[in-house]
Amino acid sequence: MPHFLYIYRGDTSQIPTTPEEQQAAMAAWGVWMAGLGAALIDPGNPVGKSSFVSETGVSPEVPNPSFGYSIVEAPDLATACEMATGNPMVTGSGGVEVAQIIPM
Repeated sequence: MPHFLYIYRGDTSQIPTTPEEQQAAMAAWGVWMAGLGAALIDPGNPVGKSSFVSETGVSPEVPNPSFGYSIVEAPDLATACEMATGNPMVTGSGGVEVAQIIPM
C-alpha cells in the first residue's frame, strides 16, 4: 500500500506558550495519532530552523513554514488527505501538505 508524507505547516502563532497549552496540544496530537492506528508508519518529529543549499551556496536560516512531518499508509491520495483532516495543525492558520512517497 502507498505511503504518504505529511508535512505540517503553520506559523509561530500556533506554538503553545504556556504549560497548559503545551499539554493540551500534546494530548490532541496523541488522540489524532492513536486514531490513525496501524496506518501511522512513522510518527515523525518536529523540525527546526532551516538553511537552503543551492548551486550558489548556502542561505542560512531561510523562512521555514514546516513544523514537522509524519509518514502514513493509505490506499490513495484522497484517503491520505481525509486522514489528515483531524490533525491538530488543521485548526487555526495551519495545515498539512500531503504527498505520496514514490518508491525507487
